[in-house]
Amino acid sequence: MDEKKYEYWLAALALSDRKKTLLHTYMKSAKEVYYIEETSLHQFQFLNENDRNTMIQAKKIWDLQGEYETLVKKRIRFYTCFDPEYPRKLTEIPDKPYALYIKGNLPDEQCFCAAIVGARNCSRYGEKYAYEFAEILSGHGVQIISGLARGIDGISQRGALMGQGKTFAVLGNGVDICYPQEHIGLYDDILEMGGGILSELRPGSKPLPYHFPRRNRIISGLSDLVIVMEAKEKSGSLITADMALEQGRDVYALPGPVDSALSRGCNQLIRQGAGILISPEILLEELGISGEILHEKKKEAKKVLESLEKLVYSSVVLYPRNVGQIMEETGLSPQEVLETLVSLEIKGYIKEISKNYYIRM
Repeated sequence: MDEKKYEYWLAALALSDRKKTLLHTYMKSAKEVYYIEETSLHQFQFLNENDRNTMIQAKKIWDLQGEYETLVKKRIRFYTCFDPEYPRKLTEIPDKPYALYIKGNLPDEQCFCAAIVGARNCSRYGEKYAYEFAEILSGHGVQIISGLARGIDGISQRGALMGQGKTFAVLGNGVDICYPQEHIGLYDDILEMGGGILSELRPGSKPLPYHFPRRNRIISGLSDLVIVMEAKEKSGSLITADMALEQGRDVYALPGPVDSALSRGCNQLIRQGAGILISPEILLEELGISGEILHEKKKEAKKVLESLEKLVYSSVVLYPRNVGQIMEETGLSPQEVLETLVSLEIKGYIKEISKNYYIRM
């Protein structure tokens, strides 16, 4: 436990992952790095003057015990690339993060992992297939990795939960911050259903734009397969696909209309040799995963929503439905339906896309 506080200090230093790794390798432990004499820092040729000043100042202002106790109180774990618990798949990529912070669990390395990524401003077509593929893959024991973002990411992770499987969100901010905020219901459900929230960034780190392209290498790095549902010609999803190929991962893409800007990136990937998504069943067959459902949806499955919320939620689909349609299907009063819809929207399960019309998130 004593060593962990020094590990946390080194992980939080404003140095590159490569330099942290080299320091740890040469000194054998983070504790030894912490106690290096200032005059001895010059022996490390890979450190420049700014790096040395960063280390010196960090020792002066960092409350070793207090910072680590705060981390523990938040129930956040972290592993460096020197820890045996660090994900094996990440050790295989050239630019692995020095440390990984975790709320909940890490993916089970004995199970297959598929990343599902795509456009934030996705179409109904993209929503439908992101949800469908995630739900069916998850129901067959495939762990779903994504980024909790609006659009394809959030929809696929909700689909994974509905398939009674586990999903893991890799964030471009600290794991103690839910971004976007409207996905707080999804964030909580991922943890409740045994998944995890992961980040290479120290807790408290804000969701800054330059964080997101780098986190994509972790999404692909944790996965055996990357699925691109919808993507424009220049998008973060294609960055993830490129990183996946560099890491030796397989890439599949959903074909789409030739006149759809959201499908141009996917169609280009297919033209370049990516696998074509035809149906979840065919994908499972190509992956060699048994057609028998490994995680059956049992009637006594763990409850995530209250009974009234579950009733209304079951009536909301990926296509817009109005309050009247939901009332007719559920048999509830206007007041009951409206109050429940508000509750579900606050929790991040559904979204009002126009006056009194709702879809699933």
